[in-house]
Amino acid sequence: MIEAKEINKRYGKLQVLRDVSLSVERGEVVSIVGASGAGKTTLLNIIGTLDRPDSGSVLYGGEDITRLSEKALAAFRNRNIGFVFQFHQLLPEFTMVENVALPALIAGESRSRAMARAAELLEMMRLADRLDHKPSQLSGGERQRVAVARALINNPQVVLADEPSGSLDTANKQELHRQFFTLRDQLQQTFIIVTHDESLARQADRTIRMSDGAIVTTP
Repeated sequence: MIEAKEINKRYGKLQVLRDVSLSVERGEVVSIVGASGAGKTTLLNIIGTLDRPDSGSVLYGGEDITRLSEKALAAFRNRNIGFVFQFHQLLPEFTMVENVALPALIAGESRSRAMARAAELLEMMRLADRLDHKPSQLSGGERQRVAVARALINNPQVVLADEPSGSLDTANKQELHRQFFTLRDQLQQTFIIVTHDESLARQADRTIRMSDGAIVTTP
């Protein structure tokens, strides 16, 4: 489904990625691990079209998205990729259901359909009683589950998560990790997760290890 081919990325004199290639199938939960500075987040950003490689290509369903214009790339990203970051990045002035619905509204969905879909996802995340709450009224674990629901609103091909449980306590980490696999089982959702959490990495279908900008282990 997703294939990265010989990705190279340099920032100034620093070579961040070196000929990185990988593929991910639909419904896989793949973790990417490695020390800080290994290139994990840079690779995730390139797969997620937030950054472009200096060379190499990223294919979704055989389409080389690195050839798209910035406008076409933004539209592709909105339709096909969901993001979950270490800190939820919810908009404080909006309710939970509004935060989740926002990417669908940006994609041109009607407000009624977007809000209905957002409510369904929040119910799936066991947050049906939090629809009208603001982010400040929720716990850290609840806010991160809202962020996952937001990532799913446009039925993306893949959800990319960068240290999604890094700011959570142990109980909320475990709950969030369980939710990823529940979503995979229920929706056949694909996840690529950058993490330092070895327990999450061990649960993944496959673990990719990086060091000094290169993949050193991938089953």
